[in-house]
Amino acid sequence: MNSIDRIKEIAKNTILDEARTINQLVDYIDDDFAKVVELILKSKGRVVVTGIGKSANIATKIVATLNSTGTPSMFMHAADAIHGDLGMIMPDDIIICISKSGNTPEIKVLAPLIKNIGNTLVGMVAGLDSFLAKQSDYVLKAVSDKEADPNNLAPTNSTTAQLVIGDALAVSLLQMRQFSSQDFAKFHPGGALGKKLYLRVSDLLLSQIAPQVNPNDDIRTVILEISSKRMGAAAVIGDDNELLGIITDGDLRRMMQQYEDVKPLKARDIMSVSPKIIGEEELAINAFHMMENNSITQLVVCDGERYIGLVHLHDILKEGIM
Repeated sequence: MNSIDRIKEIAKNTILDEARTINQLVDYIDDDFAKVVELILKSKGRVVVTGIGKSANIATKIVATLNSTGTPSMFMHAADAIHGDLGMIMPDDIIICISKSGNTPEIKVLAPLIKNIGNTLVGMVAGLDSFLAKQSDYVLKAVSDKEADPNNLAPTNSTTAQLVIGDALAVSLLQMRQFSSQDFAKFHPGGALGKKLYLRVSDLLLSQIAPQVNPNDDIRTVILEISSKRMGAAAVIGDDNELLGIITDGDLRRMMQQYEDVKPLKARDIMSVSPKIIGEEELAINAFHMMENNSITQLVVCDGERYIGLVHLHDILKEGIM
């Protein structure tokens, strides 16, 4: 076997080994897990997640996931906790202590201190007979029989198991809270994810000058309006800003193919009378999907029958939400 094939085999076996560990976790979701979810839902405090080494790295990720899905959480390093950081714990806080073995020196010091303070201690462990498991009020069973590396030393399967149990906890809390996409947007206002959840069509129209012509305008006026506004189209409007139709670059090209003399033509003669319309309060991502499904690059934005403006595909792409 050459080196390329050997590397691919190692990688595939690692993934399969970790997948087996994850599949086995289903059997360890028990009453303790459910009771921890209920406890957090009823709590007036925060979830404080602690650990040491690689478990501390997993703890920071779990904290980030909990915070982003509506469960106030914070990370406390186990080593720092026994050197003063225990002072950050409030009376109503629930402490989740993560450790593969449950028997590391720092954990053996920290667990009794948390119990003495009076906070609820939840252990997330693989060692179910460990010191941490016995000290904990509830145990989240992140069980892994062995690591993925041949020496059974590098944290691989064990940290994956911790991560998955943390995700199961966060998603259980999310669904039990009926945490909606609107709630999610409150915690993710920046970046593409946030924009998909809160950016509305009206937000893209703030700086736009709505391209528009009257039905009796001549073709020169139509071309100048479309060119000057650089939206690739202009709405045809009547009295009281009522939308009558739309003229796009494509309509102009078809006009040139159909008519020898375009001078007598008016806007009403070449407009499309059934343009695709979207409301200004619709999400920008919905506008994108409408354009994609209809193979067009702009939508007419209306408030009822009243024309407001155009939103162009480029406006959406510029926001980076796709």
